[in-house]
Amino acid sequence: MTNLHGKTIAFLSTDGFEDAELTSPWEALKDAGATTVLVSPTADSITGKNGHTQAVDVAAADADAADYDALVLPGGVVNADDLRMDGDAVAFATAFFTQHKPVGAICHAAWTLIEGGVVSGRTLTSYPSLTTDLRNAGATWVDEEVVVDDGLVSSRTPDDLPAFNAALIEQVAGADAA
Repeated sequence: MTNLHGKTIAFLSTDGFEDAELTSPWEALKDAGATTVLVSPTADSITGKNGHTQAVDVAAADADAADYDALVLPGGVVNADDLRMDGDAVAFATAFFTQHKPVGAICHAAWTLIEGGVVSGRTLTSYPSLTTDLRNAGATWVDEEVVVDDGLVSSRTPDDLPAFNAALIEQVAGADAA
């Protein structure tokens, strides 16, 4: 198993996230030895669409991408829609691209990346309803379980989580070598 000891991974999410798209990568990264931190514009805790509650560690307004080795953006329609409307959340997410750090986005999470202007020229996947949004933002959309494009790991749905988690761990582990 890949060892991510010493790596700190930020998860950016708010209420309405797809439960498994937060909990599955969270556990996979922790199992690989990483420290996981929840960043959110919401205070105290957030609740997923199926009822999972997660404590917030850092407010999005106070978060600095320089403090983390990678970012994970869980999906969920409400979560992604709310995040793309929050300037602090969008700025935090886009800073990972400026700093050339791995980013994982699943399902509707690409909306935050579209808002941040970081998908143009990239190939990625998402929930199929985002196809036109991504193409209009200059991305190439493909229907695959996981796509890796220069540190950006994307997947479509919870069904793709095993492949998403494996690719994410590989990107975080390989980030130092890049």
